[in-house]
Amino acid sequence: MQLVFLHGPAAVGKLTVATALAQRTGLALFHNHLIVNAVHAVFPFGSPPFVALRESMWLQMFEAAAQADRSLIFTFAPENTVTPGFPDDAVAVVERHGGRVRFVGLTAPVEVQEARVESESRKGSGKLDSLAMLRRLRAEGSQAYRDLPAELTVDTSRLEPEAAAEVILQALGLPRP
Repeated sequence: MQLVFLHGPAAVGKLTVATALAQRTGLALFHNHLIVNAVHAVFPFGSPPFVALRESMWLQMFEAAAQADRSLIFTFAPENTVTPGFPDDAVAVVERHGGRVRFVGLTAPVEVQEARVESESRKGSGKLDSLAMLRRLRAEGSQAYRDLPAELTVDTSRLEPEAAAEVILQALGLPRP
């Protein structure tokens, strides 16, 4: 089992690239907002119950997938409401069942992120979709991007999503259906 852990700041194209990668590989796509939106429906973003439930649910999914030997792609945006040890917890859960986590960093210049953040594709999905809010969160330090390991880093401003997915597929040696 492999967990392809795509990470990067808001509006670098994580879901877009992950979708293209899932289409090429047949791997399941577990977008982080599936859980974020579910938990946020009941608890305020960043509240202690929100943080605990979100991370517990992410880890439970990883564990169930690892137990079933079902590889998947996960999108993740490190920010200050995420427990600093979460990526290590993900590795521990997956490796406990013989799996492997493959960290892939996605990047794009700030100007590109700012140009993308208000795109129609982000609206109504629970994603950050306001340039003013993105800038405010950056100024407050709450969108401070934590360094995570990366076997590969892809600048999504230089490649179309399909090409970025192909680079990831090739570099990680992922299977095709």
